[in-house]
Amino acid sequence: MSARARIEAAAAGAVAGGLPGVVLAARLPDGERVDAVAGVRGLDNPAAMAPDTHFWVASCTKAITSAAALQLVEQGRLTLDAPVGDLLPALASPNVLKGFDAAGKPRLEPAREAVTLRRLLSHTAGLGYEFCSEDLTRYVAAAGPYPRGLGPDTPLLFEPGSGWTYGISTDWTGKLIEAASGEALDTYFERHILGPLGMTETTFSPTADQRARRASMHARTPDGALAPMPFEMPPAPHFGMGGGGLYSTAGDYLKFLDAILAGGGPILSAASVAAMAETQWEGEEVGVLPSANPILCAGYGSLACASGGAWAS
Repeated sequence: MSARARIEAAAAGAVAGGLPGVVLAARLPDGERVDAVAGVRGLDNPAAMAPDTHFWVASCTKAITSAAALQLVEQGRLTLDAPVGDLLPALASPNVLKGFDAAGKPRLEPAREAVTLRRLLSHTAGLGYEFCSEDLTRYVAAAGPYPRGLGPDTPLLFEPGSGWTYGISTDWTGKLIEAASGEALDTYFERHILGPLGMTETTFSPTADQRARRASMHARTPDGALAPMPFEMPPAPHFGMGGGGLYSTAGDYLKFLDAILAGGGPILSAASVAAMAETQWEGEEVGVLPSANPILCAGYGSLACASGGAWAS
């Protein structure tokens, strides 16, 4: 079976396995691009999937944000191991969540280690996601809702540099990019990544045409089935959302991946691309993603990055 046939079979197989629809875009070793589509845009949207179907690409935003941060490192405007508190005062003196007292009140202690860009990029700063941390979910329930990442007492789950957890670190990286560059994150992306790569379908703020081509979001029901889930990012992306705010198409995102696979293309040096794949942390918990909210996250015993935390995860 040819590579093209295998990719097309994978798309068809995913729909046969229960997904409403799939769009795949791949680059073959000979340089040929393959687009494969199957199914519909959602259980609530019978329109057929197509190569130009628009998706909320969620955490695929993280790789682009990581590349943007490394651009600023190349330019000397950011450094990997300096504390970020000078540019991000809310992370200058963070607290670490040490548990809860007998009354259920969170126990917080000042962090001894600094939050750095390296730790933000490798998810070793201690910043988590509520949907995969029961402690953070419990903290929010006890302390009350807070603007994601904006509260000065948003707790860390461990001392920076002492562990790994998936979380809002890359959202903070987006705010660091804004502080270092003097540009809003969407403007920076357009000028330095999306524009140079011709990524005209990738945006924080989809046009009416892109919205009309969007695939639906779905959530898991208690019995494991899929159900449509009304969802849209706020018109002005919440907190810049360097960790998950972008919309794109499969083919447009492939342009970014092409640049990375080519050693950086027009956006990064080969040295920075190599650094993005280096192991930054090793330990038993690297790659383990528990679930504190099964509707949003099924949890994983071991992610693909199980050998170490990488910057572009």
